[in-house]
Formats: sequence, C-alpha cells, structure tokens
Amino acid sequence: MSVAYSPDRRQVASGSSDHTVRIWDTQTGEQVGQPLQGHIHWVTSVAYSPDGRHVASGSSDHTVRIWDTQTGEQVGQPLQGHTNSVRSVGYSPDGRLVYGSGDHTVRIWDTQTGVQVGQPLQGHTSVVTSVAYSPDGRHVASGSWDHTVRIWDTQTGVQVGQPLQGHTDYVESVAYSPDGRYVASGSWDRTVRIWDTQTGAQVGQPLQGHTYWVVSVAYSPDGRHVASGAYDNTVRIWEAQTGEQVGQPLQGHTDRVQSSGGHIGDHLDQISYAHSPNNHFCFINPQGWLCYSEENSPDPSLILWIPPDFRHGFSDSRQILTIPADAFNFAVQVDWAEFAYGSNWTQVWNEEGN
Repeated sequence: MSVAYSPDRRQVASGSSDHTVRIWDTQTGEQVGQPLQGHIHWVTSVAYSPDGRHVASGSSDHTVRIWDTQTGEQVGQPLQGHTNSVRSVGYSPDGRLVYGSGDHTVRIWDTQTGVQVGQPLQGHTSVVTSVAYSPDGRHVASGSWDHTVRIWDTQTGVQVGQPLQGHTDYVESVAYSPDGRYVASGSWDRTVRIWDTQTGAQVGQPLQGHTYWVVSVAYSPDGRHVASGAYDNTVRIWEAQTGEQVGQPLQGHTDRVQSSGGHIGDHLDQISYAHSPNNHFCFINPQGWLCYSEENSPDPSLILWIPPDFRHGFSDSRQILTIPADAFNFAVQVDWAEFAYGSNWTQVWNEEGN
C-alpha cells in the first residue's frame, strides 16, 4: 500500500494490508530481517527518517509506529491520538513527524519525546489523504477529500492563506518541489495541478491526460518534472514549467498505480510498452508474441514468443528489480546484443554452417 526509499537508496520500506512493514535490499531484492510487526490493521503509509535510522508507519489501526531499521524493533510506544485511519506520514528535515488522518486533522509529533507538538491542525472538512513537509521544514501541505490543498505553518499551527481550490474531486496526493516554491497535487478529477505556495494561485492549466483517478504525485530531484501515478495503470511524466507531458505514458503495470489505499483494478489484457530490441513501441498479444508494431495494427510483426511465466515482468527494460524477486510479475531483463529477428534472421548462420 506504500513504499519509501531510504535516504542512501540502499533500502526500500514497504507497508502492506498484511499489517506488516518490511525492509528490502535494493541491490539484491532480498528482505532485510523479519517483518516489522505490531500494527493490527492495514499499514497505509511508510516514511524514512532523514538519517535513515528509523521508519515511521501509519495504519488503519489509528496509530503511527516508529521502527529501528537496524534492529527491527519498535521505538517507544505507538503514537496515538487520531480517531480514524492514519492515511499519510512524513518526516521533516529535522526529524519531526507529520501525519494526516481520516479524522480530518493533521498532527505533528516530536519523535524524540513521543509528544504531540501543539494542537491538531484543523480546517479540512473530510479525510486528510496526504501530507508533505516543505524542504525547509517550515510548512506542511495537506490534501483532502474536501477537494482542497492546505498549507500550514509548523511553528504556529495556523493555516497559511486560503485553501488551494480548483480540484473538483478528492485530492489524494501532494508533493513539494525541491525549492519549496510549488506544491503538486493529484486528484480523483483525473488531473494534476501545480500551486504557487507564495500566492496560493494555480500555476497554469491542470495537467490532463490520465483517464482515471490520480493518486500519487512526486517531483524529480531537480524540480523540472512531476511524475503522477493513476488508476489507469500508468505513470506519466510532466514538464513542471510548461505542463506538457514528457513522452508516452509509462505502462506495464497490470493493476492500478497507487501510493496508499485504493481498490483492486482490472487486469490488463496486454502490456502496451514492452521492451524490444530498440525500445520501439510494442505489445504482447493474447498468444504471447512480442509484436513490433502499433497495438491496433491489422498485421503486427512478431518478434519473439514469450513463455507465460515471463510475460508479466516483460513490461519495460527500465524496470531493473522486483521486490520480492519471485513475484508473479518479476522484472525480466533481456540482452538483445546477439538477437536476430525479421530480415536479419540469417545472421544466426554463417558460411561454416555454425
């Protein structure tokens, strides 16, 4: 239901509906230690502390728990106070913890003392689905099912300006740009919107292209691009300045792309961007052939027949690792250097008969 990279990119933490948090080695794909157990309901959100020593997890059991990444032990008691599911957790640069809940509030906790900082941040009129600290830690952005994004002063607990309004359906995800000047938001209205944090104004037009709910957004490290994941099974990349979509949608998922919570999506009949010898647009047809042509071509050329066990992971050459490694859609890497197909098939035979 949620994944997060460690600051050094050597590990990934995942939270699941099986009530556990697990830590994975990004080089080997192997699980590190035992599952982190303690939650008694779905784990909806996970986040690493800035120093990588701890992982925080939010759950539908109304609590947040902090885990020692070296020992796997829970640190202190669960952080309690919310009266509904904790939907999103995030760390500040100095290690404070913020989370949003189905009880319509945002709360900030001092992770050293385990004490809530000030009063709950109140203003949303529905479920708070996503929270994010600004890079300088002075502000928190929150998205809600009340269709708004709100920005809060972390020192005073006061809302900064008016709610950021424009979305026409639930807001599911918010993210700050690296310089803190902008906030991106994704919504069930199928759009991504970018907001100026100084003026509260929407920047440009909504980023449109997704055909179903947008439930996850993230900025690139240089702030030039915004990535969005949606229930249309795609990830899209956008130019942050122009709002233009960069290239084609990143396809290959066989279920809806989400960051936390959600419903099970319909299975895709075909993979619409599988890797080919030169990364040309291609697809896997119902008979299992990788086809080097447009998906709707009346007579697609056949490149390679793919065994059934490999088809789910044969989605995109940019996929380098699947966790766990034995997942049904495990990543398949292909070396095309010596592959001959089409009119070049004769290259597999030389004059010596080899």
